[in-house]
Amino acid sequence: MSESTNQSTVTTITTVTYPIPVAANLLLFSFALPASLALLWIASHAAWGWALLAAAAFAVVNNTLFALMHEAIHGVLLPNRRWNDRLGLVCGAAFPVPYVGYTYGHGQHHLRNRTDDELFDYYLPHESRWRRNLWLYVGNLGGIYWFLLPLGTVIYFLCPWICRSPRLRAYFSSLGIGAGVGDLAALPPGKTWRQCGFVIAWQVAAFLLLDLSPGGWLLCYWAFALHWSALQYAHHAWSARDVVRGAWNLRVFPPLRLLSLNYHYHLAHHANQQVPWIYLPRFVGADEERPTFWRNYFRLWGGVRPAPPMRIGDG
Repeated sequence: MSESTNQSTVTTITTVTYPIPVAANLLLFSFALPASLALLWIASHAAWGWALLAAAAFAVVNNTLFALMHEAIHGVLLPNRRWNDRLGLVCGAAFPVPYVGYTYGHGQHHLRNRTDDELFDYYLPHESRWRRNLWLYVGNLGGIYWFLLPLGTVIYFLCPWICRSPRLRAYFSSLGIGAGVGDLAALPPGKTWRQCGFVIAWQVAAFLLLDLSPGGWLLCYWAFALHWSALQYAHHAWSARDVVRGAWNLRVFPPLRLLSLNYHYHLAHHANQQVPWIYLPRFVGADEERPTFWRNYFRLWGGVRPAPPMRIGDG
């Protein structure tokens, strides 16, 4: 089946209201936040064997916090919007990224999905194939693009004017992520700056209070970067060049899928953005193509391909 027709149907909802699973969300948060801090401590203080195991577990647990932030971004973490955003802010600090920044960027992702501004598995006629492969292997699969998010948080806090520079966007355009950098100029400066400060303060406090080591912190967050990056790109790799249908409902080990709040049912989410995670299995078609996570992930290591045309009307 070709990339342009890889999903036969997309189930969407229009009138049914799905209640937010408040108890489940709070239970997951109350487990994931202390567990992530405990795993950072183990990685910083235990022998290397235990540190590696802690980092692997941290990659999964911290991704649960990311998935909770993702629910908050779509307004379906808690019914009260103020508390929804507050909890999203805390989950963002564990990422670490300012909640307002990721909220805007994720909204743009839903608008730009699989357009020329958001391709990683394909290259356009005017782009260098070897350079795009370099960014795919190092930036996407190697987790380096994730490091740009906490780095950008620090830069925005220290000198926010740089993040609104046209020259910076032009430079990152050559890396294939110019659109994302351009989003920084659209953020509310004061609110973004304050949230960057909160994220930095959270990380510094955790570092000092838990007596974390730089090596333990880096080991955990690099494992998380690899895991998070693999999820983001495997969900879209080789899918249709269609803003809504350009995603997959991947098959994966059920406990991992549940800890990710059904994030692997990504096509269902793109078609039903306001549906809480617990109901997404209802929108996975029995007849649709569903590759495994590992199949899509390993196919990415085969390198980029020439980009097929975007579906008419989708960008």
